[in-house]
Amino acid sequence: MMKLPKGIIILGLVSFFTDLSSEMIYPLLPVFLSNVLGATALALGLIEGIAESTASLFKVVSGIWTDKTSCRKPFLLTGYGISGTARPLIAVAAGWPFVLLMRFIDRVGKGLRTSPRDALVADITEPGQRGAAFGIHRSMDHAGAVVGPLVSAALIGIADLSLRQVFLLAAIPAAVVMYILAVKLQEPAIKRAQPPRPANFKSHWTDLGGSYKIFLAAVLMFTLGNSTDAFLILRMSHAGVPASWIAVLWSAHHIIKMVCTYAGGRLSDGLGARKLVVSGWIVYALIYIAFAMATTPASVVFVFLIYGVYFGMTEPSEKSLVVELVPAQLRGSAFGYYHFVAGLGALPASLIFGLIWHEFGVSAAFFTGAGLALAAALILLLGSFAHGADELDVETAEEIAHEDPVPVLPNPGKFGR
Repeated sequence: MMKLPKGIIILGLVSFFTDLSSEMIYPLLPVFLSNVLGATALALGLIEGIAESTASLFKVVSGIWTDKTSCRKPFLLTGYGISGTARPLIAVAAGWPFVLLMRFIDRVGKGLRTSPRDALVADITEPGQRGAAFGIHRSMDHAGAVVGPLVSAALIGIADLSLRQVFLLAAIPAAVVMYILAVKLQEPAIKRAQPPRPANFKSHWTDLGGSYKIFLAAVLMFTLGNSTDAFLILRMSHAGVPASWIAVLWSAHHIIKMVCTYAGGRLSDGLGARKLVVSGWIVYALIYIAFAMATTPASVVFVFLIYGVYFGMTEPSEKSLVVELVPAQLRGSAFGYYHFVAGLGALPASLIFGLIWHEFGVSAAFFTGAGLALAAALILLLGSFAHGADELDVETAEEIAHEDPVPVLPNPGKFGR
C-alpha cells in the first residue's frame, strides 16, 4: 500500500472543520426556524428543497469549469469561502426568507467546491490508493459531523449561549478552513496529453463514454430507492425508541460511518471499486428488508447501527469508480454529473417512499427501496465496463512522473508524498 500524499490529510482537515461548522447550525435550524422565527414546516421544506437543488446544479457547472481551466484550488477557496461566510449570518435572520437566502448562498458554495475537490483528490493520488484517499477524506468529514453537534450542545447547555450566538461562533471553524486552504494546500501542476474541448455540456457529456453513463444509470436507479434518513428516524420512533436515544444513536451512526468509510476505502483498492459498490448496494437492500421486518425497538436500533456499514462500502468506492471510468482531463465534469444525478434522484426518492408508506404501509416502502437497490446492483454487475482514466492518459502520467514532478504541498521534505 503506497503512502498517501499529505494533501489528502489537508483536504480531510478542511472537510472536518467545514462539517464541524455546519453541524453546529443545521441540527438546530428547524428549532430556530420554528421557535424563534415562527416559520412553518412548509417553509422548512422550501428552504431545504431549494438549497439542495442549487448545490446539485452548481456541481455540474463547477465540474466542467474546473476541467476547462485545469485548476482546482480557486474553486475550493471560493466555494468554502462563500459557505463559511453565509452560514454564520443565519444568526442575524429576522425571518425565514433571510435563512432561505443564506442557505441558497451556502449551497452555491458547496456546488462550486465539491466536484473540483473530488477531482483534486484523484489528481494527487495514484490508481492503487484512491479508494483509501476518498475513504480517509469521508471519514474525516463524518468526524466533523460527530463533533459539531456536541460543540453546540456544550455551548448551549454549559455556556448557556443562545442559538444565535452558537450560529455566530460557527464562523471560527470556517475561518480555520480558509487558513488551511490558503496556506497549507498547493495543487500540483498537471500536464494534459490531450487538452479538453471548450467547456460545454454536450462535448463533455459525449467524451465521458458509455461505461460511465451505465454507472450513472445505476446510481440514478439506486438513488430513487435511497430516501432521506429522516424516515429511518421516524421508523425508530414508531417502533418505540425514545427521542433521547434517537439523538444518541444519530451520533453513534456518524461514528460508525467514520470508521467504516476509512476501512471501506482501503478495501476497495484491494477488491476493486466496482465490486465493493455492488456489495454495498446489496447490503443496503438487506438492511432495508430488515427495517421492513423488524418489530421490536432493539431490532430496529440494531439495524440502524448496521446501516452505517453501507456508507463505508459505497461512499469512497463510488468516487473511486468515477475516476476509473473517465479520462483524466474530464474528472471534474465526471464528478459534477455524478453528484447531479445523485441529487436529481433524491427528491423523488423521498416523495415515492413517503407516498408508499402512507398508502401501503411502512414495510411496503422499505421493500420498494430494497428492490430498487438490488436493481441498481444488477445494472452495475451486468453492465459492460471499460476503464477510461489512467489507461487513456498514460503519456500524461509519464510526463508528470519523469519530466516535471511538482510537490502537492510546500516543503516536500515534510509534506510531500
